[in-house]
This record gives sequence, structure tokens and C-alpha cells, in this order.
Amino acid sequence: MRLTFLFSFMLLGPIICAQDAPKTIMQIMENQELCWNAGDLECFMEGYWQSDSLMFVASTKVYYGYDQTLQRYQTTYPDKANMGKLNFEYITLEQVGDQAYFMVGKYHLEREIGDKEGHFTLLWRKINGSWVIVVDHSS
Repeated sequence: MRLTFLFSFMLLGPIICAQDAPKTIMQIMENQELCWNAGDLECFMEGYWQSDSLMFVASTKVYYGYDQTLQRYQTTYPDKANMGKLNFEYITLEQVGDQAYFMVGKYHLEREIGDKEGHFTLLWRKINGSWVIVVDHSS
């Protein structure tokens, strides 16, 4: 009986983990909204891969690395008035590999200085047991 359970877990374990990935990714996105709306960019960045290989594609420039991406956010959104209130809308989240998901969505910033909105695409990878954004294209 133990062997049957162990064998079943070995077969079903990856399937169960794959089903948990979208839920985990959505929880990270929800946490990013909370962090942003609290004015905490460092907390917001916890969803990103802390690597020099992280890629952030903006409308005018490609940024490489966690530190450059954080700097870009700090420069573009230096205070709560510029940050506003963030809301994400999700269009699709598709598995594109054993350890990768592709997300398309919209963001909306409600701000007193003028609202801002656009689309984003995110490539998620599971690295060292954690789901992280490895490529972000926002426009």
C-alpha cells in the first residue's frame, strides 16, 4: 500500500505542482499591487528575479538586471503622487514549458496627476523553487 501511494505521488506530484503555479503567480501579482499601493517599490520588486539577467523592456529602452529595473521604477515613480493606485487586469496566463508561464495583462494607475494605463507581458520562471518574473515588457 505504501508503494502504491509513493508511486502515485511520484506520478501526480508534478501535475499537482503545475496546477499550483498559476495560483502562486496570481498571489505574487496581488502582493505586487498591495506593495505598490503602499508606496513600497522594494516590496513590489520581490516578484522579480534578483539577477543581472532580468530584462525589463520599456517603451524607449531595455533595462538589464534587478538593480537597473528597481532604479528605473524609482526614477519614473519617485513619490506616491506618481505611483498612484495600481490595478492589474489579467488577459491570459499560459504555461509555455515545465518551469515557465507567459502572462498578458493591463495595468491602470489612478493618479491625481493624471491616470496612466497600458499593457504588459511577463515571462515567469521557476528558479530555485520560486516563481519570478524574468522578462517584463510594459508599455
